[in-house]
Amino acid sequence: MSIFSICMIGIGLSMDAFAVSIAKGMTLHKHQLFRYTVCLALCFGFFQALMPFLGWWIGSYFQDMIASFDHWLAFGLLTFIGIHMIKETNEDSDDSKQSLSFKTLIILAIATSIDALAVGISFAFLKVDIFHAILYIGCITFFLCFMAVPIGHRLGNLLERYAGLLGGILLILIGAKILIEHLFFM
Repeated sequence: MSIFSICMIGIGLSMDAFAVSIAKGMTLHKHQLFRYTVCLALCFGFFQALMPFLGWWIGSYFQDMIASFDHWLAFGLLTFIGIHMIKETNEDSDDSKQSLSFKTLIILAIATSIDALAVGISFAFLKVDIFHAILYIGCITFFLCFMAVPIGHRLGNLLERYAGLLGGILLILIGAKILIEHLFFM
């Protein structure tokens, strides 16, 4: 898998964390902004990197059993996650009204990175260099969340809805690209 594809997956996966970071940015006072920006970005980036690694580790045990249909599995997982992200953009959530305690931060980071676990499983089947992949995914997520908190603080609800939609569309497109590459070019 190319670096470009991994970066696009990283962007797609980070959209949930990006949307939550925007939502949290809307609730912060100016004097809290920098501290919580760093905390959110570090926590979300760490979990977005950890989950694909865990998925890859689990998936590598099953690689030989499903090598003949791994591209369909990757397509299915990415499409399912993408559709789920798109559906979530139409649901109202009160997450932005919660406090930002350490417990809340960890729960949000895990919740926004569960889809990365499934992507990590597909990475094992596609024989992706997991260490480069998690480095890119973690850094992309950190950067986007670091930017999202101040954006949310300034722009409010407008971007939150579109971040999830964009992330879902990106994941579906990457899944389709994987499927097309395997069906027509391998």
